[in-house]
Amino acid sequence: MLSEGASGLAPGIPPTPPLLDGAAVRRLVPHRGAMCLLDAIAAWDGVRIAALALSHRDPRNPLRRAGALPAICGVEYALQAMAAHGALRASGRAQPAGFLSSLRGVEIAAERLDDLPGPLLVTAEALAAEARGFIYRFAVEGGGRRLLAGQAAIILPGE
Repeated sequence: MLSEGASGLAPGIPPTPPLLDGAAVRRLVPHRGAMCLLDAIAAWDGVRIAALALSHRDPRNPLRRAGALPAICGVEYALQAMAAHGALRASGRAQPAGFLSSLRGVEIAAERLDDLPGPLLVTAEALAAEARGFIYRFAVEGGGRRLLAGQAAIILPGE
Protein backbone atom coordinates (compact mmCIF):
# COMPACT_ATOMS: atom_id res chain seq x y z
CA MET A 1 0.00 0.00 0.00
CA LEU A 2 1.36 3.40 -0.90
CA SER A 3 1.50 6.24 1.57
CA GLU A 4 -1.70 8.17 2.17
CA GLY A 5 -2.51 10.54 -0.67
CA ALA A 6 -0.34 8.83 -3.25
CA SER A 7 -2.01 7.86 -6.48
CA GLY A 8 0.43 5.07 -7.26
CA LEU A 9 3.66 4.33 -9.05
CA ALA A 10 2.30 3.69 -12.53
CA PRO A 11 5.13 3.94 -15.06
CA GLY A 12 5.25 7.31 -16.79
CA ILE A 13 2.44 8.84 -14.74
CA PRO A 14 3.73 10.83 -11.76
CA PRO A 15 1.11 11.21 -9.03
CA THR A 16 0.08 14.75 -8.14
CA PRO A 17 0.49 16.61 -5.92
CA PRO A 18 3.86 15.46 -4.57
CA LEU A 19 3.87 14.06 -1.05
CA LEU A 20 7.17 15.73 -0.13
CA ASP A 21 8.70 18.89 -1.59
CA GLY A 22 12.35 19.74 -2.29
CA ALA A 23 13.01 20.99 1.25
CA ALA A 24 11.85 17.65 2.65
CA VAL A 25 13.99 15.75 0.12
CA ARG A 26 17.07 17.75 1.16
CA ARG A 27 16.53 16.59 4.75
CA LEU A 28 16.40 12.95 3.62
CA VAL A 29 19.46 12.60 1.38
CA PRO A 30 23.12 13.08 2.32
CA HIS A 31 23.70 15.35 -0.71
CA ARG A 32 23.93 19.12 -0.29
CA GLY A 33 23.52 22.17 -2.49
CA ALA A 34 23.32 21.61 -6.23
CA MET A 35 24.19 17.93 -5.78
CA CYS A 36 20.75 17.30 -4.29
CA LEU A 37 19.14 16.48 -7.65
CA LEU A 38 15.58 15.52 -6.65
CA ASP A 39 12.80 18.09 -6.34
CA ALA A 40 9.98 16.03 -4.84
CA ILE A 41 8.84 12.63 -3.66
CA ALA A 42 5.65 11.77 -5.54
CA ALA A 43 4.89 8.47 -3.81
CA TRP A 44 6.49 5.83 -1.65
CA ASP A 45 5.75 2.69 0.33
CA GLY A 46 7.91 0.15 2.15
CA VAL A 47 9.30 -1.23 -1.12
CA ARG A 48 9.07 1.51 -3.79
CA ILE A 49 9.63 5.21 -4.28
CA ALA A 50 8.80 7.63 -7.09
CA ALA A 51 10.63 10.95 -7.17
CA LEU A 52 10.50 13.94 -9.52
CA ALA A 53 13.45 16.02 -10.71
CA LEU A 54 13.80 19.21 -12.70
CA SER A 55 17.53 19.70 -12.12
CA HIS A 56 18.36 17.94 -15.40
CA ARG A 57 17.38 21.20 -17.16
CA ASP A 58 19.54 23.43 -14.94
CA PRO A 59 22.66 24.69 -16.78
CA ARG A 60 24.47 24.69 -13.40
CA ASN A 61 23.80 21.00 -12.76
CA PRO A 62 27.13 19.77 -11.32
CA LEU A 63 26.98 16.56 -13.39
CA ARG A 64 26.98 18.37 -16.74
CA ARG A 65 29.99 17.92 -18.99
CA ALA A 66 30.68 20.09 -22.05
CA GLY A 67 27.24 21.69 -21.68
CA ALA A 68 25.32 18.40 -21.65
CA LEU A 69 24.00 16.00 -19.03
CA PRO A 70 24.78 12.45 -20.21
CA ALA A 71 21.99 9.90 -19.68
CA ILE A 72 24.25 7.74 -17.48
CA CYS A 73 23.93 10.51 -14.86
CA GLY A 74 20.42 9.18 -14.34
CA VAL A 75 22.06 6.57 -12.13
CA GLU A 76 22.88 9.31 -9.61
CA TYR A 77 19.24 10.45 -9.67
CA ALA A 78 18.21 6.87 -8.91
CA LEU A 79 20.78 6.53 -6.12
CA GLN A 80 19.40 9.66 -4.48
CA ALA A 81 15.87 8.25 -4.71
CA MET A 82 17.17 5.10 -2.99
CA ALA A 83 18.77 7.23 -0.24
CA ALA A 84 15.49 9.10 0.26
CA HIS A 85 13.64 5.79 0.40
CA GLY A 86 16.02 4.48 3.06
CA ALA A 87 15.48 7.60 5.15
CA LEU A 88 11.71 7.40 4.78
CA ARG A 89 11.79 3.75 5.85
CA ALA A 90 13.82 4.90 8.90
CA SER A 91 11.03 7.25 10.01
CA GLY A 92 12.44 10.23 8.11
CA ARG A 93 15.94 10.08 9.58
CA ALA A 94 18.68 10.66 7.02
CA GLN A 95 20.93 7.63 6.83
CA PRO A 96 24.73 7.58 6.40
CA ALA A 97 25.82 7.79 2.79
CA GLY A 98 26.11 4.35 1.25
CA PHE A 99 28.57 3.16 -1.37
CA LEU A 100 27.59 1.91 -4.79
CA SER A 101 29.06 -1.58 -5.02
CA SER A 102 27.64 -2.71 -8.36
CA LEU A 103 25.39 -1.88 -11.27
CA ARG A 104 23.77 -4.65 -13.29
CA GLY A 105 21.67 -4.82 -16.40
CA VAL A 106 21.86 -1.10 -17.05
CA GLU A 107 20.04 -0.12 -20.22
CA ILE A 108 20.41 3.39 -21.59
CA ALA A 109 17.85 4.51 -24.16
CA ALA A 110 18.87 8.16 -24.51
CA GLU A 111 22.06 10.08 -25.12
CA ARG A 112 21.37 12.88 -22.67
CA LEU A 113 18.89 14.11 -20.09
CA ASP A 114 19.16 17.88 -20.29
CA ASP A 115 17.23 18.21 -23.55
CA LEU A 116 14.05 16.62 -22.18
CA PRO A 117 11.08 18.85 -21.36
CA GLY A 118 9.27 18.46 -18.07
CA PRO A 119 10.31 16.52 -15.00
CA LEU A 120 12.16 13.26 -14.77
CA LEU A 121 10.30 10.47 -13.01
CA VAL A 122 12.78 8.43 -10.97
CA THR A 123 11.54 5.14 -9.53
CA ALA A 124 13.27 2.57 -7.39
CA GLU A 125 12.11 -0.73 -5.93
CA ALA A 126 13.93 -2.52 -3.13
CA LEU A 127 14.62 -6.12 -4.14
CA ALA A 128 16.64 -6.97 -1.03
CA ALA A 129 17.28 -5.12 2.22
CA GLU A 130 19.84 -6.19 4.78
CA ALA A 131 21.36 -4.40 7.77
CA ARG A 132 24.49 -3.59 5.73
CA GLY A 133 23.07 -2.94 2.29
CA PHE A 134 20.34 -2.93 -0.31
CA ILE A 135 19.65 -4.03 -3.84
CA TYR A 136 17.28 -1.87 -5.88
CA ARG A 137 15.82 -2.00 -9.37
CA PHE A 138 15.54 1.53 -10.80
CA ALA A 139 14.26 3.46 -13.80
CA VAL A 140 14.42 7.05 -15.00
CA GLU A 141 11.69 8.26 -17.35
CA GLY A 142 11.12 11.55 -19.09
CA GLY A 143 9.45 12.93 -22.18
CA GLY A 144 7.06 9.98 -22.17
CA ARG A 145 9.72 7.26 -22.39
CA ARG A 146 12.10 5.18 -20.32
CA LEU A 147 15.58 6.69 -20.50
CA LEU A 148 17.59 4.47 -18.20
CA ALA A 149 16.97 1.36 -16.12
CA GLY A 150 18.98 -1.18 -14.18
CA GLN A 151 19.82 -2.61 -10.80
CA ALA A 152 22.12 -1.22 -8.11
CA ALA A 153 23.66 -2.74 -4.98
CA ILE A 154 24.43 -0.34 -2.13
CA ILE A 155 26.72 -1.12 0.81
CA LEU A 156 26.22 0.85 4.03
CA PRO A 157 29.25 1.93 6.08
CA GLY A 158 30.10 0.03 9.26
CA GLU A 159 29.58 1.59 12.64
